[in-house]
Amino acid sequence: MKVLPLLFLLLTLLSASPAVMAKKSGIIELDNIIAVVNDDVITRVELDNRLQLVKKQLGANTPLPDDAILRKQVLERMIMEKIQLQIAKRSGIRVDDETITRVIENIAKGNKLSMDQFRQVLGREGMSFASFRENIKNELLISKLRKQQVKNKITVSEQEVDNYLANQANIKNHDEEYRLSHILIATPEAATPTQIQQARRRAEALRKRILDGENFARLAIGNSDGPQALKGGDLGWRKAGQMPTFLSQAINNMKVGDVSLPLHSASGFHIIKLTGKRRSKQSHEVEQTLARHILIRPNQLVSNEGARKQLQSLRARIIAGADFGQLARTHSADTASAAEGGSLGWINPGTMLPKFEEEMNKLKPGQISQPFRTQFGWHIVQVMSRRTHDDSKQYLRNQARMLIGKRKAEEAIQNWLRRIRSESYVSYRFNQ
Repeated sequence: MKVLPLLFLLLTLLSASPAVMAKKSGIIELDNIIAVVNDDVITRVELDNRLQLVKKQLGANTPLPDDAILRKQVLERMIMEKIQLQIAKRSGIRVDDETITRVIENIAKGNKLSMDQFRQVLGREGMSFASFRENIKNELLISKLRKQQVKNKITVSEQEVDNYLANQANIKNHDEEYRLSHILIATPEAATPTQIQQARRRAEALRKRILDGENFARLAIGNSDGPQALKGGDLGWRKAGQMPTFLSQAINNMKVGDVSLPLHSASGFHIIKLTGKRRSKQSHEVEQTLARHILIRPNQLVSNEGARKQLQSLRARIIAGADFGQLARTHSADTASAAEGGSLGWINPGTMLPKFEEEMNKLKPGQISQPFRTQFGWHIVQVMSRRTHDDSKQYLRNQARMLIGKRKAEEAIQNWLRRIRSESYVSYRFNQ
């Protein structure tokens, strides 16, 4: 039997009187508490605010379940968030203000809005900027926690990549991608036969309702324990190799619009609807750049300004006729490339630091950049040539590694979430 948390004992002692309790700097009426999660609480106001936000995100065109069902789904997500944030706090995970600000600026930029315009949009949507910032902070904390607890432990061997590519070559239509909608009826760790049978019956009943014409997304929002439940169960586009084996085998004989039988896994019972199918492009061409550079690192003897002026002088000498390669060998702090006359070889997009790539991409073949700074020091770069290169073989290996890693991470995260949920104390203060 689990030991009741101190907070729950306190609530029990106070429940016979019209008492109140403190949470952070505010005061919360006991009647306003919806759930106790370890040593923290979720209030009715918090749940109502999240519910309204979810409804806005889903939009008017998404069929929603009854409010009571949706409230329960949203509450379960909030409980899992609370548990993860508690673990992050205990683990000493932090997100600095600069990172939060940068993420918000990128979101605004992605929507082609200035920060002032973005604040106005949030206001029209009924959300304060402070609340939005807190939500972003929590998302970043949870992301860092999952990376620390799960993703960093995921490895993909070259043999796994080889096996994946060999299997793909033997699969008919291996270049196809599938769009799936998903409902999960979860079972606890070490589920009893009775719990498994109950979950199976729930899944079978839901499938019957789908076949009888009920909206899949609506049922997913109201019933699924999957991570995309509040998005109507939409898993997006995936290759067969990105899915667990039991799912990829199930879709082999499915047509668009088909709904699978309940599929059993360690997580529970899955219902899959195939909503789309398309052929993915197998060839992959990139524009490569042949470049060389000279790096000067500031140190105790050379200031930032001194490093910049030194590169400015080297650049002037090269333009006047001095040999770039010789100057790189004698002056560049990047010893690996200096031995090759500063050559970086043929560079694929995305392989260099963003600032370095930005400056390099401005140049035409033969041109030399002005001195610029990265985290490694000050550089000048010269573009020698550019070419279009078919790197399909390496691209497919990289894609295979990414897909295998993503699949393994998704499975590991779901198992981890089930474990931390089972290890946590949760008490509901209303009738479910």
